[in-house]
Amino acid sequence: MSTHLLERKDVDERLTWDLSGIFKTEEDYEEAVKKAKDLADEIEKEFKGHLNTPENINRCLDKYRKLAEILTLAGNYAFLSVAVDQTNTYYLERQSKFRSIAAEIESRLSFIESEIIQQEEEVINKAIEGSKENANYLKEILRKKKHALHPEVEKALSALSPVLDVFDDIYNMAKLADMDFGTFKVEDKEYPLSFSLFETKWEYEKDTKIRRAAFEAFYKKLKEYQNTIAAVYHAQVQKEKIIANLRGFDSVFDSLLFPQKVEREMYERQIDLIMEHLAPHMRKFAKLLQRIHGLEEMTFADLKLEVDPDFEPEVTIEEAKNYIQEGLSVLGEDYREMLRRAFDERWIDFAANKGKSTGAFCATPYGAHPYVLINWADKMREVFVLAHELGHAGHFYLAHQYQNIFDSRPSLYFIEAPSTMNELLMANYLMKKNSSDKRMKRWVLSTLVSRTYYHNFVTHLLEAAYQREVYRVIDKGGSITAQTLNRIKREVLEKFWGDVVKINEGAELTWMRQPHYYMGLYPYTYSAGLTIATQVNKRYLQEGQKALEDWKEVLKAGGTKTPLELAQMAGVDMTTEKPLLDTIQYIGDMIDEIIQLTEELEG
Repeated sequence: MSTHLLERKDVDERLTWDLSGIFKTEEDYEEAVKKAKDLADEIEKEFKGHLNTPENINRCLDKYRKLAEILTLAGNYAFLSVAVDQTNTYYLERQSKFRSIAAEIESRLSFIESEIIQQEEEVINKAIEGSKENANYLKEILRKKKHALHPEVEKALSALSPVLDVFDDIYNMAKLADMDFGTFKVEDKEYPLSFSLFETKWEYEKDTKIRRAAFEAFYKKLKEYQNTIAAVYHAQVQKEKIIANLRGFDSVFDSLLFPQKVEREMYERQIDLIMEHLAPHMRKFAKLLQRIHGLEEMTFADLKLEVDPDFEPEVTIEEAKNYIQEGLSVLGEDYREMLRRAFDERWIDFAANKGKSTGAFCATPYGAHPYVLINWADKMREVFVLAHELGHAGHFYLAHQYQNIFDSRPSLYFIEAPSTMNELLMANYLMKKNSSDKRMKRWVLSTLVSRTYYHNFVTHLLEAAYQREVYRVIDKGGSITAQTLNRIKREVLEKFWGDVVKINEGAELTWMRQPHYYMGLYPYTYSAGLTIATQVNKRYLQEGQKALEDWKEVLKAGGTKTPLELAQMAGVDMTTEKPLLDTIQYIGDMIDEIIQLTEELEG
């Protein structure tokens, strides 16, 4: 992997995504924005003050759905251009301008929800009976009724959204545009460092001196920004608390879980059970890494080490394409066709370049196909990352075919299930394909543990445990500083890893690495999604194709059901502890198998 990042303009076009799948030209984008403004004017003129009959409500919502489709296409087009190049001022200005336009439209049309919410329930219920397309949207309005504010207040909140939603932009700007990590030195040799290089290369570096030096340099740079980022984060959580109070929620937790359609008990259970029951298994895994790598002490900087770093296969994009198409072919012909299109029609941005977002994500504009961002590093592990993001793509590719824009998105609680399900299917395939090769089997299992499960059940879960403590402080009327956040993060890490892993100086700043904290109670949902996926995969291995047919029906259902109902459709009961404890045991069994395979391979 090259450690020198190219400018975006110098990247091979074949490694970039093709946004003409959304708009063919800039003129088409401008035309869409104009159309959105005109349609918003039309809706306001025709319906403001008149949403008092079921007929008017449905006629208005039919037009509003069309507007939502245009805005999601334009918004994604603006955002995706910036995501691959945060240094491009033209794209940054265009995105900023679009956000202002969208916020103004949202503010002007906030009357739609406000007027409907003020109607008698009988009127809303008649409107529900009168339109299958609008029914779920209206049911959600009924659910929100008791938390609605005066229409003028709702309008003001909408108008303020560019300011109220700016905190993650500030965070990303500091992280991706301002922080310059320069280089770090080991024995007179200089190595380049950036956010992306640390997360894709140096964290996994098997040379202990280089890995720990990179860790030290990385966190030293983060520390310079800790007070600024803490102030931004404090503004974010204070905003959420104020809105929770305004809307009459008992706590900020209830307010943030409300749109997820999740009970507080389900949220708490996810964090408490994993902190208690998974920790012993992961400590055992950390000890194995320490033994394999001959480390005198195991530190936080060593946790991303691989069980078999000399083995990880190098993989080209072309090879990855074959692996993914074969591994996920069990999902059927229509799914395979979607995968073929994703590669052939450039839905995926593989290039690593200056100013590009770190990590990976999938954007799913309704009315166009999905887009996947990844920073390709020619490693087999990237196949799992790509399979994960294509899981989101496949989910919305199907949901968009079967549901309208109001009904296409399920609760956040469920959103990570289809993505992690794909990782498990890839693992099944690779294990079967290499069943007699113990080293490959160990590599697949340890990738599942150190990537799929570590990422979702450890990294994000520890974020969730930390986040919960932050909101507890805010809920009691307290405030947070960098020092508070550092203390909370360190306590969470120490509680989970016990005396098995030394939490190096700097590790407490890990809260500065994730944009997830600007997305409400998002981190805990990763483990919820993976719990559902693990149980569905287990069912597939026991019952065969029927489990996957049910699974595809779940994907097609989009947001028409609650997360609990979606899990039930797939044969998983998330109202009890059982699926979670079962999944934790599954991780423990995998770790035991990795230890056994290691002993056999070492002879």
